[in-house]
Amino acid sequence: MDQAYSLFNLIFLIVAAVLDNVLGITFGEMVPYGFIYMLYALAVLIPGLAVAVRRLHDIGKSGWWILISLIPLIEGIWLLVLLVTDSEAGSNKWGANPKSPNDEINEIGKE
Repeated sequence: MDQAYSLFNLIFLIVAAVLDNVLGITFGEMVPYGFIYMLYALAVLIPGLAVAVRRLHDIGKSGWWILISLIPLIEGIWLLVLLVTDSEAGSNKWGANPKSPNDEINEIGKE
């Protein structure tokens, strides 16, 4: 699921940048994107953070680990390593492993 979100997000960002260039509404000569790109980027900011936090929860890390992206030189590499790490086997304190088959939905209301 996370990979599909990232793939479509990247495709739409590229399309928005191309539209900005074709329509001539970029922010300047050196900046290849404009209002359409920025509007789309703002629209997917919160869902993107939610997907990243969910992925961090899958590996047993707190969502606050996303703030590691603010550290210069380390940011992209370490966050990428965390986001591509395989999920923890079984459940953790944030819930069940999304890859494991479970019947939690069938247990609702049987208490």
